[in-house]
Amino acid sequence: MSDTDPGAVPVRPAATVMLIRDGADGIEVFMLRRTLRAAFAGGMYVFPGGRVDVADAAIALESVCDGLTDARASEMLQIDSGGLAFWLAAIRECFEEAGVLLARSTTTGQVVRFDDDATAARFSAARPAIHDSTLGLVELCAAEGLRLATDQIFYIAHWVTPLGENRRFDTRFFLARAPAAQEPLHDDGETIASLWVHPTEALARERAGELMMLPPTIACLEFLEPHLTADAALAAGAAVLAPPRVLPKIATMSADGKPTMLYPGDAGYDDLP
Repeated sequence: MSDTDPGAVPVRPAATVMLIRDGADGIEVFMLRRTLRAAFAGGMYVFPGGRVDVADAAIALESVCDGLTDARASEMLQIDSGGLAFWLAAIRECFEEAGVLLARSTTTGQVVRFDDDATAARFSAARPAIHDSTLGLVELCAAEGLRLATDQIFYIAHWVTPLGENRRFDTRFFLARAPAAQEPLHDDGETIASLWVHPTEALARERAGELMMLPPTIACLEFLEPHLTADAALAAGAAVLAPPRVLPKIATMSADGKPTMLYPGDAGYDDLP
């Protein structure tokens, strides 16, 4: 692949998930800061997420998913097949990066809890094993008597990294309630800090230069901002049927190296490659 040909940069499928909860002052969302050494979005505040792996598309995984088939997931994403892999990548990455597993017990039907030492220790050991692929989600679900809560993870946005970036992703954004008895935390590897924050505060801190964010992250926070509770935000997420594909384009580069972006509908957008 040529380093000078922007069109040669592959566009990789990816998934990310906003974990939300009700805080003392209203809705809160969990955010992670990527390591400064990251090749893409270094130092940026993001939601848990990452690339869709081949393992995420394994046929066996459909057997441990609640309320969602690959056919239905693909229809929602408007692709021919393989849609369920995006939900599974969101679950896997959320567990790897934040230590939160969006799954429920096959016995009780309740979201898994990490509020006793033995359970917390087992899942803490499983987290790096899932990351390095020595343990799969199917095996984890079988060992712990779990099913993945794909029916409570809502697809709300679709963004593609613009042409001209060194790494490009075709990313689906999801929304889910944070489990009550699981406390998310950054992994001190790919992510170096984390926080719960009200969407309005996060946006204000981004404008003040305190929290660096990419445009899709800002747009997702703006989606959350009008909602006073997690229930209201989840209802809004469930009502999103076909999010538009947003592909920004780089119009110009300023003297400080920051790009001027155009979005679908902006004047001059259709004239750019």
